Amino acid sequence: MSQSNVLFATNRNTSREALFARAEDISADLSKRAAELDRDGHPPFAEIVKLKGSGLLNSLHAPEVGGGGLDWVDGLRLVRILARGESSIGQLLGYHFVNSQYVYWAFDEARARSLGSETVAKNLYWGAAVNPRDPGLVLTRRGSGYVLNGRKSFSTAAHVSDYINANASLDDKVVGFAVPTSRPGYAANDDWDNFGQRLSDSGSVEFHDFPVYEEDFVEAPDAPPPVLATFNTPLIQLVFVNFYLGTAEGALQAAIDYVRTTTRPWVTSGVGRAADDPYILERVGEFTAALKATTALADSAAAAVQASLARGHHVTARERGEAAAEAYAAKVNATHVSLDITSRVFELTGARSTAERYRFDRYWRNVRTHTLHDPVFYKAKEVGEFVLNDKIPEVSLYS
Repeated sequence: MSQSNVLFATNRNTSREALFARAEDISADLSKRAAELDRDGHPPFAEIVKLKGSGLLNSLHAPEVGGGGLDWVDGLRLVRILARGESSIGQLLGYHFVNSQYVYWAFDEARARSLGSETVAKNLYWGAAVNPRDPGLVLTRRGSGYVLNGRKSFSTAAHVSDYINANASLDDKVVGFAVPTSRPGYAANDDWDNFGQRLSDSGSVEFHDFPVYEEDFVEAPDAPPPVLATFNTPLIQLVFVNFYLGTAEGALQAAIDYVRTTTRPWVTSGVGRAADDPYILERVGEFTAALKATTALADSAAAAVQASLARGHHVTARERGEAAAEAYAAKVNATHVSLDITSRVFELTGARSTAERYRFDRYWRNVRTHTLHDPVFYKAKEVGEFVLNDKIPEVSLYS
């Protein structure tokens, strides 16, 4: 059961300006504490509670149920802002956006409306246990319902999730469902020990005779998913794009602050301040230009996916595929740019900045850890297939 599943007063001003201002404030606070948070590596209970209180979790829900009514372009910008302060928190906001919005695409209208309203009213955080490379979970019939048993090796937001999307095998088929983690039989383990994304709460989860009911199922086991329900993949890839980008932006800003206050000019530079060193200036300019280009591509890809998603159940597989190719091109670019900048900011800050107390390496560790989630060269291949052979990406939980 999530220890963040508490009821409290939420800031009800959900205007776009208010949501962005709160995201900036939370990001600034995170950046001050990020080195300590990274060092400790605990599940981010307090940080999720703060997101709940800010109203940010409900940014994409309709105003009619108390949400912010933002589109995905703005939602992904919020992910980027939070990732500047702490990469894992940006990731967690983005994962929640995709997992909580998925119910509108996959469930029937009445069930989706019910879950969406409950999510906003109770400020529920949504996670998932759906890794297709780690099947692990089995449903069996018991009485008028089912029980779920098994283990998932990785489940981001394992401790802090109030609701999760999950999949499991049932009679040799894979079925999807959405369930609250407050039911008996759910256990999150403290075994996430990777060197990056240390606040992402991505350890293993176990289910022991966990009850599942007919109304929890997303769709009938034999029914192919509607096109609309497959948008979770290009959107989760855009979440990756934006928290990689936000992490790189945070790294560059931290380096700039350090140069202004701490870095000494090189002995042969001929200048009195490191901020006037021509080579530091050149690198800041190059990194800034690269980030601006990556930002433009990320926003353009988000707009393409948003436009296709807005067609609702009228969207075609071709339209979804074209939008996905835009998202995956942005993923390829953001991966390379973020890895480059987070590893090279030390060229600005110098040898003393590698002291453990700064933990500036966390930016690279965070990006490096998550960019291995699915190999970027396969994303480049999918983009190449689309451009060269007019083949849209095959629908899966990775593409």
